[in-house]
Amino acid sequence: RPFAVAALLGCHATIAVMLVLAVEQVGLLGLAFLVHSLFASLLDTACDRMIMDHVPADELGRVSACTRAGFVAGTSLSAACLGWTLSRYGLSVSLSALLAAGILASLPMLLVREAPGAALLNFARCGPPPRRVPFSRFLRRLGLALRRKRALQLLALCFGLDAAVGLFELPFSIDLLQGRGWDPATLSRLQAGLALVSGTAGAFAIGLWSDRAGPVRPLRALLLTSVVTFALASTLIAAGLLGSSAPLILALTNALPGLLIVALMPALLRASRGRAGAATQFEVYMATMNLGSVAGTALSGWLAPVMPLAALSAMVAAVFLGAFLLIGRGDVLAPRG
Repeated sequence: RPFAVAALLGCHATIAVMLVLAVEQVGLLGLAFLVHSLFASLLDTACDRMIMDHVPADELGRVSACTRAGFVAGTSLSAACLGWTLSRYGLSVSLSALLAAGILASLPMLLVREAPGAALLNFARCGPPPRRVPFSRFLRRLGLALRRKRALQLLALCFGLDAAVGLFELPFSIDLLQGRGWDPATLSRLQAGLALVSGTAGAFAIGLWSDRAGPVRPLRALLLTSVVTFALASTLIAAGLLGSSAPLILALTNALPGLLIVALMPALLRASRGRAGAATQFEVYMATMNLGSVAGTALSGWLAPVMPLAALSAMVAAVFLGAFLLIGRGDVLAPRG
């Protein structure tokens, strides 16, 4: 909690500094965004560690759904509200509104105690004091944990899933805009709406299912659904039916990635618990997913001109099939003993 509070204060202070910068000072604004992102990453890591320390294993699915829903809803609402205020009132008013909203959103972190016996204004660490280890030893332990077979399989899974989605999304969107004549604003609103629905109602449904049945069954079901979805998309595209089936393909391929994250997070939290640097190990998994998304999108820029969209979709289906078979072995997502 002390790190989370410090991160929140850092985020607020960064936005306050941006209020005194002029719009023309692009370099300083970019540096402020960088500092804000660092504090936001610290907040994310601190919250993940509090989840590991206090949330029972049979409630991780609901917590995963809550974090996903908060991210999606917050992103959608802030983009809509700030887009309107920026165009109508300018940067200063938009940043002031953002700062006020951020302070309001940070009240639960300041007012809710981390543990039932903790004092309201006591930011000391809960539980036994941590054993201090040199930073170099901490990195060596983290490296050893991530070099284990199971950790490497989870890293490959995180990278492969997001890379596969990125491999298809960009060429598909370009084809809709340039080949099918879709309006960019309409496509953007449709994608945002699909992400909002899947990231809220869909996320809570998957989270509840994960808590009831464990993380393996929901994840395998979503992976098998993804295999069928992209295989069907490949067939429809190859048959020349993309025009009539584009809305269905768009809906399925936009909804599934967010649901996969909700289903995968409880297993990653369980795999990271109990180790030195547990929060850091979990963030490595999350960073690997982001890296996979970037790599897949970059690779799609090279493959799209030389490979038909149907072949790309079939390649993505093959990746999801491999992930489905890997999860089916049973030991990859089993809780740590």
